[in-house]
Amino acid sequence: MAKSTEKNKALYFRQKGESIKEIAKKIGVAKSTVSLWCRDIKLTAEQLARLYKKMVRGSYIGRLKGARVQYERRLKRIKDAENNGVEIIRKLTDRDLLLSGIALYWGEGSRKRREASFSNSDAEIIKFIIKWFRKIFNVKKEEFVLRVGINKIHKKRVDEVINYWSKITKIPKEQFRKTTLIKTKNKKFYNNFAIHYGTLTIKIKKSSEIYYQIMGLIKGLVSGNKQR
Repeated sequence: MAKSTEKNKALYFRQKGESIKEIAKKIGVAKSTVSLWCRDIKLTAEQLARLYKKMVRGSYIGRLKGARVQYERRLKRIKDAENNGVEIIRKLTDRDLLLSGIALYWGEGSRKRREASFSNSDAEIIKFIIKWFRKIFNVKKEEFVLRVGINKIHKKRVDEVINYWSKITKIPKEQFRKTTLIKTKNKKFYNNFAIHYGTLTIKIKKSSEIYYQIMGLIKGLVSGNKQR
C-alpha cells in the first residue's frame, strides 16, 4: 500500500510539472524509481520551460528531448506492430472464431461447474466471447446472465459500472444480478479510479450441454496440438 501511495504522489507531482529529482526528494525514493513510474507522462511546453529554468545546466532539456524521441519511436513501433497484426489476421473465418474462443475459454472460462461461465475485465475480450457464444452456440441474448465484481470502494459507482457493461455487451440491465462488492483488508489505490469497471462474469442459463461441448472442443485442441 505504501508503494501505491508513493507512486500516486509521484504521478501527481510529475503532472504538476516537477522534476524527477524534486519528486524523489519529496517522497523519499530513488530517482530511477520515480523516472520509471512517470515515464509515460508528457509534460507541457510551459512545464518543460519551468524545469529548464530550475536546472543549472542546459543539458537537462537535451536529455528530455532525447527521452521524448525514444518515447515517440517506441509508440511508432507499437503502432507498426498493430497495423501488421491487423493486416495478418484480417477478417476471422468461422473456424478462426471457433478456435480463438476455445483457447480464450480454456484460459479464462470456468471449468469447476457444469455451466458455461466466463470472467474478464477487458471490454474487448468480453465483446469477443459474447460474439463467440452467440455465433458458435446460438445463445440468445436473453439467455445471458451477468454479474459485476468490483472493490467495495466503488460502491457509489455501481449504477455507473452496470450501465457501462450493459452498453459494452448490449445486454439489458435487467439481466444483471446483484453486484459483488469485494472486501479487502487493505484499501486499494487506483490511478484510474473513475474509469475502473471491475470484472464481468458471464453465465448462460441451462448451459450444461454447451459446457460439455466446450470441454470437448478444448480436449480436441489439446489432442490436435499433441499430434503436430
